[in-house]
Amino acid sequence: MTDLPPPGYDVRASECSRAGCRCAASWRVEWRNPKIHPEDRRKIWVACDEHRDYLRDYLAAREFPVWVSSLHPAGAEDPR
Repeated sequence: MTDLPPPGYDVRASECSRAGCRCAASWRVEWRNPKIHPEDRRKIWVACDEHRDYLRDYLAAREFPVWVSSLHPAGAEDPR
């Protein structure tokens, strides 16, 4: 189970999840807190190029499983 955005929400056109950042996101950062989330549940943050590593490292430091992927997979049209 993944926490999905509401219907009609285009995560590809989102702003970075880093507090105070208004840059367009290019990265999908999926994670889960193993203490409270079952293995099939993932939370989703999005990140700009500048904050991708910051958000990944923030979660990894808490020993949360983290997966990072492009919001715009090869061959996908970039909405920007």
